[in-house]
Amino acid sequence: MNFVLRRRANWVIVVTYLVALLLSIWPLPDWAEAFRPAWLLLATIYWCLFLPHRVGLLVTFGVGILLDALTGSLLGEHALALLLIAWVTLKLHLQIRVFPWWQQMLVVFLLSLLYSFVLYWVDGMLGYTQGALLRWMPVLITSLLWPWSMQLLGMLQQRFQVN
Repeated sequence: MNFVLRRRANWVIVVTYLVALLLSIWPLPDWAEAFRPAWLLLATIYWCLFLPHRVGLLVTFGVGILLDALTGSLLGEHALALLLIAWVTLKLHLQIRVFPWWQQMLVVFLLSLLYSFVLYWVDGMLGYTQGALLRWMPVLITSLLWPWSMQLLGMLQQRFQVN
């Protein structure tokens, strides 16, 4: 019975990552593209916070490479940024988990800022430039979405007994 629950738990995590990948590549109007949240970042932070024994650096690297391949960016760019965020989250998960939601939202803001900075740095090394608003607006949107995404993923985790 334990094996069946473990397989079901793995599928819930895989499906949430697939939905995050789908939302990350879903076509948006040009004006809305600057406001696209980092869905994969939200999923990675959640699973690293609440299930650090299941979702670690290897899983994060794999979904980062998938995002790079799907978006056509430099292979490893998102993987590097997500690995850094996952490592920080895994190191501090016991402290962050006990924070109230608004403090967690501030932590997610800082992690999202670090994620965007790494992407900005890699793009700058490659000679790609983008306006400041277009680069930093997703940081704000991603952190504002944290309470709702945490609530939704928490309900999924309880419903399907993912532990």
